[in-house]
Amino acid sequence: MDEVAFRLLELLAAGARGDELALIAVDDPGAGQAVELALRINTTMRGHRRREAELSALFDTAGDLARLRDPNAVLRSIVHRARRLLGVELSYLTFNDPVTETTSMRVTDGSVSELFPRVRMDMGVGLGGLVAQTARPYATPDYLTDGRFHHSEPVDAAVRDEGLTALLAVPLTVGDNVIGVLYAAERSPRDFTPDEIALLSSLADHAAVALDNARLLAEISAHSQAVERAEEAHDKLMDLVLRGGDLPAVAAAVADVLGGGIGMFTADGAELTRIGPPTRAPEPRDVAASHHSGRAVSTSDGWVCAVQAGPELLGSIVRSAGAGEVDLVDADRRLFERAAVVTALLLLLRRSVAKAEDEVRGELLTDLLTAPDRNPSALLDRARRLGVDLAAPHAVLIAHATAVPRRRLATAAAQFATLIGIHAEQVVLLVRTDCPGTLAGRVSTALGAATGCPVTVAAAGPAGGPAELARAHAEASRCLRALLRLGREGAGASMAELGFIGLLLADHADHTAFIRRTLGPVFDYDRERGTELLRTLDAYFATGGNPPRAKDLLHVHVNTVAQRLDRISRLLGADWQSPHRMLEIQLALRLHALQAD
Repeated sequence: MDEVAFRLLELLAAGARGDELALIAVDDPGAGQAVELALRINTTMRGHRRREAELSALFDTAGDLARLRDPNAVLRSIVHRARRLLGVELSYLTFNDPVTETTSMRVTDGSVSELFPRVRMDMGVGLGGLVAQTARPYATPDYLTDGRFHHSEPVDAAVRDEGLTALLAVPLTVGDNVIGVLYAAERSPRDFTPDEIALLSSLADHAAVALDNARLLAEISAHSQAVERAEEAHDKLMDLVLRGGDLPAVAAAVADVLGGGIGMFTADGAELTRIGPPTRAPEPRDVAASHHSGRAVSTSDGWVCAVQAGPELLGSIVRSAGAGEVDLVDADRRLFERAAVVTALLLLLRRSVAKAEDEVRGELLTDLLTAPDRNPSALLDRARRLGVDLAAPHAVLIAHATAVPRRRLATAAAQFATLIGIHAEQVVLLVRTDCPGTLAGRVSTALGAATGCPVTVAAAGPAGGPAELARAHAEASRCLRALLRLGREGAGASMAELGFIGLLLADHADHTAFIRRTLGPVFDYDRERGTELLRTLDAYFATGGNPPRAKDLLHVHVNTVAQRLDRISRLLGADWQSPHRMLEIQLALRLHALQAD
């Protein structure tokens, strides 16, 4: 073999550079053709080695994606390989945020500036903005003097601080969307070859896959966690029902899973319970939409789901989202709807229990008022099992309204009663109080407001024991009839508040209380000042309301009688001489005289 050719083969085998091969031609001018062939072989071999390295890097990147655990680590590996394969001083990747419409640095390799890795720019700025708009790669040998794209002083300042000159930028695309840009950069002028652009584009495609896979994995993980959370919450809700849990416990369990505020409301919009931040009653149209569709509906400030049993609307459950809280994903929405089903079940159970208890209490009340002497001890025992001590003093109240169903009236009045039921077509309450008349007035006002119509309430008692309670009920019935006949519909009172009519109708008339209530101010005035106003009243009525004749009985001047009558008017009220007041005053005077005898 020719000595020159053998020398060239040795150099090629040793991986000699092109300038080392060219020295052979200098030493032996006749070896020009052989050296030229060796140079072509050297160039071909270097190209093969470069492509082999590129393919190896792409295979490694694909392997990293197949073993994807940390997307950021994969992106750092891609950027590092881009820098090494292209032989550039710096490579980096930026990511577009469509929400804020900005582009920020995601990964850098080879940066020496403190400013450059923190750069953030508006979308459309710089070489990356041009790439994002066209979805095509671009290169510039001198970034700061290139006028093909929009410059921004903060970005240019970061480029100057890093000392960059030549840049190559390729898009990261998912479908038709450019989600970021991969860069290769030099601190001196450089023209990037088509092979280098193709290589960086391949790495950018891998980076886009890494970012899209990370998004998909995050969505899958979030969905999986939501499903698992929903299953756990479902089990918890079922356990609450089986253990007899109440509405606040269900609301707390749902709020614990979904966050935000959870509120439960009746069909009329009254709050049943609330957990967490305040929740307002839902709009009727939102409840109607949920009731019609059978699904939860989104509102301006949260979610609403109708609580229903078949076609019957029982109420609603509301979830209000606080600031920064995420909306409901599908699994969470199904959990919210399941909570509405559980709420409906609890409301139906509560209704069944209340109905059964009402029946038991109603039966007890009926037996108590119709046959109190048949078996008093059994009545006391039945009441005790319901938590009612019939031996203790109770007032008996009867509520009457013509424009509202008795069942609704009883429901509204239950809050005041120890025992309540419907007896003889009237709503009857047993209440622990020492002031039946005062309580009757208060209950009448409250029930009138709750039902929107006048409610008349008559009271009697207090009384203890079955027989006495039955007698008190009879007196309350007479009091109710008197109130209605006197035109006092919508009022509340006992016999004591009915004046002399109550005195006539009551089983056990309290004469002293009637006298005191009618003439008390006159008694007090005479006692404190030693006057004779009471005697003057008696003389006034004894003479048929004639002051001149009364002065003879009293042995005083007629002016003195006039002055005393004027004082009586101020004490008893200007209407004391009206017919019904005069009747009460005369009756009180007669009863007082009888007691004195």
